[in-house]
Amino acid sequence: MASFKPTKVQFLPKLGEKVTEDTLYWKNYKSPVQIKEFGAVTKIDFSPLAPHNYAVTASTRIHVYGLHSQEPIRSFTRFRDTAYGGSFRGDGKLLVAGSEEGLIRLFDICGRVALRQFTGHSKAVHVTSFLSDGFRVVSGSDDLTCRVWDVPSAVELSSITEHTDYIRALAPSKLNPDLFVTGSYDHTVKVFDMRSGSSVMTMQHGHPVECVLLYPSEALLVSTGGRYVKIWDLLKGGQELVSLKNHHKTVTCACLSSVGNKLLTGSLDRHVKVYNSSYKVVHNFDCDASILSMAVAPDDEVVAVGMTNGVLSVRHRKHKKDKETLTSRRRRGPSYRVFVKGKNFVPRQDDFLVSKPVKQYLRKYDKQLKSFEVSKALDTALQMWTRTSKPEVTVAVIIELNRRGTLKNALAGRNEEIRGHFCVLFLRIFLHIKCVCVCVDLYRQVLHQSPVVERQLQRLMEVLGREAELQQELLQVLGILDTLFASLTPRKEVAALAALPVDQGPQLQAA
Repeated sequence: MASFKPTKVQFLPKLGEKVTEDTLYWKNYKSPVQIKEFGAVTKIDFSPLAPHNYAVTASTRIHVYGLHSQEPIRSFTRFRDTAYGGSFRGDGKLLVAGSEEGLIRLFDICGRVALRQFTGHSKAVHVTSFLSDGFRVVSGSDDLTCRVWDVPSAVELSSITEHTDYIRALAPSKLNPDLFVTGSYDHTVKVFDMRSGSSVMTMQHGHPVECVLLYPSEALLVSTGGRYVKIWDLLKGGQELVSLKNHHKTVTCACLSSVGNKLLTGSLDRHVKVYNSSYKVVHNFDCDASILSMAVAPDDEVVAVGMTNGVLSVRHRKHKKDKETLTSRRRRGPSYRVFVKGKNFVPRQDDFLVSKPVKQYLRKYDKQLKSFEVSKALDTALQMWTRTSKPEVTVAVIIELNRRGTLKNALAGRNEEIRGHFCVLFLRIFLHIKCVCVCVDLYRQVLHQSPVVERQLQRLMEVLGREAELQQELLQVLGILDTLFASLTPRKEVAALAALPVDQGPQLQAA
């Protein structure tokens, strides 16, 4: 019977769930990072250019976050009332947003004050966006109008009044700067052409439209409203292709991924669903509250979800190198992971690094010296591990005790074993002659009582004698070298005098 070798399993699928490449791709995200905003998050928009910062519209302000930062790197707070629909321009340098008061403001991403302010709507402006040429802004309002504005002159170019209810969805064309799509609570989705000044296509969604979305080829259009997500074929005059009903409550937002143009939808039922090219659900993200907005980074590295409770949920994509490092390291206990948590963290470019002073902890012998416990400090310094692996610490403690004048008190009352260790230490490391003299003077009266100490002190005296002889030999060598160096200088002077002309001899003698 052949042996069975199981393959590596990355996760356990649910009962009846089919494991596909799309499912594996969308399961490869980390646990969400929760960021608390000041109100319900109504709009999230990623910058189309690297490093793909994203603007979050909530309450009366717009915050711009970096991909890996949990604190805003830029804030726009020049709104008297609730802000809506913050969107980037194609170059990521300008940001446009509407407001509850009916004004539209244009911001420079590097500044704080509004560059332009467009006035004309009589009610709240919930959706704003740049057209693909970057010089015009289109807006949809609760006053049932859709207006186009010129950015350089802040003048209204046109006003469209074909909708009969609030306009809450907008999607400009990236291929044609004169086309854009709007969705309204009158259950219709309209495609407008600026050249004709009217709609060229109308689709009946059947429910109040919350979001419209164009595929990159702009042959397909997505509209969400009620519990339904509908796909329309624009090349066939707006024919309905698919009607999806996978959510239990109103579908409020939709977006596309860059890999494979996978469709993601968010709903008030607190679920984000991912569809494949056949419009089958391949993955599901669960959230803590009803979803109002959602966006995916252009490189699929981040999925950001905004909820009604004012929480921004950010999921970062895992990388293979992160998995390899986690699997290669041996799993430690929970206490170890708690103490080393964050030690290997490397700050990123968008992070704000706050330095914290490191508390210096004293060693045991330092604490004992600080408390004037000289005997205990000497005992700690004479421990086996300290005197063998770090003998310089032991010698430093002894020198400090000698400097304080408390070395005799620390050495008094020692047993024979400690005296032997003390003498052996000076046999191994011979750094300070005063400490040796103190040791010899202190133990002079008990030499005849302990043969061990007497033997060690004799060895110490022998080492001292050899050290003195070595010092004497070094002094002799030093004297020889001084003699050699001194004998070289006169020879050079004599040679210089011999090279002088003969007629300069009397002058030198006279001098």
